[in-house]
This record gives sequence, structure tokens and C-alpha cells, in this order.
Amino acid sequence: MSIKIVLAQVNLLVGDIAGNTNLVLHHAIRACKDYQGHIIIFPELTLTGYPPEDLLLRPELHQRIEQALDKLLAAKLDIAIILGYPRQYAAKLYNCAGVIYNGKILAEYRKQALPNYGVFDEQRYFHQGTQPGLCTIANIPLALTICEDIWLSQPAQQAKAAGAKLLININASPFNVGKAAIRENNVRQRVHETNLPIIYLNLVGGQDELVFDGNSFVMDADGTIVQRGPHCLNSDMLLEITTPASNTDTAITNQSLILKPVSAPDIPRNNNYVKQDVEFIYQAIVLGIQDYVTKNGFKGAILGLSGGIDSALTLALAVDALGPANVEAVLMPSPYTAAMSNEDAVAEAQALGVIWHTIAIESVFQNFLDLLAPSFVGYPADVTEENIQARCRGIILMALSNKTGKILLTTGNKSELSVGYATLYGDMAGGFAPIKDVFKTMVYQLAEYRNSIAAVIPKRVLERPPSAELRPNQTDQDSLPDYPTLDLILQLYVEQDQSVTDIVNATKFAPEMVYQVTRLVDRSEYKRRQAPPGVRITSRAFGRDRRYPLTNGFNLTPNLT
Repeated sequence: MSIKIVLAQVNLLVGDIAGNTNLVLHHAIRACKDYQGHIIIFPELTLTGYPPEDLLLRPELHQRIEQALDKLLAAKLDIAIILGYPRQYAAKLYNCAGVIYNGKILAEYRKQALPNYGVFDEQRYFHQGTQPGLCTIANIPLALTICEDIWLSQPAQQAKAAGAKLLININASPFNVGKAAIRENNVRQRVHETNLPIIYLNLVGGQDELVFDGNSFVMDADGTIVQRGPHCLNSDMLLEITTPASNTDTAITNQSLILKPVSAPDIPRNNNYVKQDVEFIYQAIVLGIQDYVTKNGFKGAILGLSGGIDSALTLALAVDALGPANVEAVLMPSPYTAAMSNEDAVAEAQALGVIWHTIAIESVFQNFLDLLAPSFVGYPADVTEENIQARCRGIILMALSNKTGKILLTTGNKSELSVGYATLYGDMAGGFAPIKDVFKTMVYQLAEYRNSIAAVIPKRVLERPPSAELRPNQTDQDSLPDYPTLDLILQLYVEQDQSVTDIVNATKFAPEMVYQVTRLVDRSEYKRRQAPPGVRITSRAFGRDRRYPLTNGFNLTPNLT
């Protein structure tokens, strides 16, 4: 005997309960007709999308959830639908997974492991379940678990003790570098503990700063992956499970289930993990841009194109996300812009086929200087004049964004944002920051990766010293260490919470330099609070992952003198 299971790795819109319900019905009906499926599986919190955040506090949302469940029950489809939704019982809210078949809810499971770290705050909303979610379909006793449950031993062990022969884990697990391999290793540990095969189904799509990367997979009882879903793409994966001919429960064992992919077979991973990480990061940022722009109804994207590496990469990402017809680039040279910068910016725009034009800021900048001259008497020229140039550009770009309905993409990277090497209301002005969680050294790797597909970023941009070009002969290294050095310090301080002393001991860098960098990080929190959202690609992005008070008297980086 065999049954067919469809793994629906789908992209959902948070809060669109009606739309998400219709998507479930569409996929379920297609699974019946086209695949002759017996079971279809959807991600965690299918009906609301993930994370619904404080929408969960709205009474209307829960009314609509009940209406959605009624609609799914009324459809009376001849396929078991496994999906996620929030549901209230006795004034308590639970993160649930249900099995709907032919007008009935056959089983309902309440998530037990509620994550409350990093970007997750499920304990703010949900109560903890305690019981296994067991259901027998086509003579296979299977158990439901939800996302974080599979990271702990207890829920899987509990399911096995209840008689499960197959575990199904529905997820909304966001992307960060290396996460796909971490998930697989973790699930393999559960397999070794229980000797049960596991179906791991993940959400795909961008939601504000989070990107859900899919990468669903099926692992058999010996820990072998027999099927993988794609990275950052929608996919219906078809799995066939063969059981013994006998209809007796005792004939079904975890080892007697034969799992075989029918479609979307195992997608091999690149053995060069560094290269794979770069590719996965690039695709995740593309998906993040695409979904943020389209789900929020913008007409396209606009950005300032300087001829530098950051804006060149951001332009390429935007084009790959939205198409060249929906991306506009604006060159805004100042008296300090090098001729080669203009040439490279034009080359980038032409190579990618976007709409582009030039608006010089020299006269606008001079008007500001003239206007402020009486108030600046007695003060020497300093970074103020540099920031005025950046703010001239910000005003122009925001005006174009307002007029056209296109979102303004900022082009700052994580290295700059960490140390405050950015201008509030200038280059930080915008609605979305695609590379805000990308260190400068990774910016270069992403640019090289994009050029390996098609050479759209001039070689000179990759080779010349980076510069803000806000004063004569300026380079970034006038103010900062070289980027490999800076990024290593930032990774240790920002992402690993190491102290100045620990960093100095680990790197042998000069204590004064390490202190300078960490002090800049501490002092720039107020800027980061005002930065637009952007794609999270690390496990310690600025925002929910790393929360520091703006006003505080705790000196994280004590003076070394």
C-alpha cells in the first residue's frame, strides 16, 4: 500500500486570513486532482502567516480564524490537510496544528516549545501545549509537531511513546547564514533518538526583516535525506510512502515505511559551503526585497547610484527581485564625485537595463551653505558640510519616491551601520535597507557572485578603495580600519558579545583600535533605531536580535588608559 503526501512550501501574507485560506484550498484541490494526494502539509500558522505579532491581540482575527476553519471544513475535500493556526480555548491562545479531512478536524496539536529569544516572542501570546498530536491516516500513525518542538527531545520522544511511526514538523523558521545545515543536523538528532522518519516542512517568503527560506526536507529513519525543497522558492514536493500490505497496526513500523520522492527530488548542496552561503544570502535578500515591495503595494524601487560597491550591489539585487522596468537609479554627483564614479554608475545602470537619470547636487548644496553661512560664522568646516551633501541626496530621493510611489532603497551595509558611518536623514533615508545586515567583506563576495552570473558591476568598482566622496581625496579608511579588520572586530563584539579584552587577546589587534571601534558601536545605537527595516541574514542582526537602551550609563567599552 502507498500514500502520497504533498509538501506545500508556500509564501503567505501575514494577516490575510481569507487569502491564505483560499491558497490552502487551491493547493489542496490541486493535490487531489493532479497528484492524487492523500495528505497535504502546510507551514506553521498557515492561516495567519508568520509572525502575526500583535495582530494576535485583535478579537477580529480570531473570529476570522474560526470562519476560515469553517470554510475548510465545508469544502469536505478527500485529502487530509495538515495546517497551522492560532486558536483560543478557555481564554487561552495556542499555536495549533490541525488535521482536516472530509469536513472534520481529525486531530489538533498545541505547540509545546514556545521560543522566546532573538526574533521570537511566542510566550507573549501563546500558552504551552502538553499533549502529543497523534492521528492515523491511511493506516499510518503519525504525530504533529510545530517548529521549535523539533529542537527539543521531549516532544518527539512523547510522540513516539504515544505510538507514532512518522513525525511531521511544520515550521516558520527564518533564514540566517548556515541555518539550513543546522536544521538538518538537529532533525537528524531527533531521528537518531526516536528511530522515526521526519517530514520537515518550512515556510517560504519575506516578512518585513525576516526571510523564510523554505529548504524543506524529508529524512528517513536512518537519518538519510531522501527529498529536499528549494531555497527561497515556492514548491509543491510530492512524496510517496509505501507501507506493508497488511492492514494490521502491528505491521506498521518506522523501519517498514519506505519514503520515496515522486517530484522535487533531493536538491544536492554545494560542497563548497562558503560559496553556498554566499549564494543563499544573495537569494534571500532578493526574496526579501521582492516580498517587501510587492506585499506592501509599492510600484517599484528607487535608489541613489554612486558608482560605489554598495549601491552597485543593491541595484543588482533590486533588479533581480523586481525586474529592470521596476527599478530606477538616480546619479547625484557633487563637486567631490570622481569622474570614474559617474562612469561606473552609468555602466551599472546600462548593464542592468534600469531607468536612470542624473540630478547634480552642487547648486543645492551651495544654496544650503549660503543659507547657513551666517549661523556657521566662527565654526570651522567639518563633518557637518559632508552630511549636508548626503541630506541633499536624501531629500531628492524621497521626493522622487513620494511622487512615483516607488520605495526608496538605502544602500548602507552592516559595517557602516555598526559604527555609525552613515548620515541620518541622508544616505539612511528610505523605506527598506536590503544590505543592512551584510558586512562590507560579504558585500564584495556577493558582488563577485552576481558577476559570476553576468558581469554587471565594473571590475574597477570591486578594486578601488571605497569612499563616501564627501570631501577631496576621501577614503573610508581615513576614519575606519580596513574592512577585513573592522568586520572581524564587529563580528566578535556585535554578534558574539565578546569584550574588548577578549577581542584583543583573540586577534592581537591594537587595544586602542579595538576600543575605538567598540566605542563607535556603542555610540551609534541612536542611529540604528532610526534606520529602515532590512533583510536579516545573520543570527544577530540589529533590531530584535540585539537590543540596547539608547540612554544608559553602563560603559561597555571602558577606557584603556
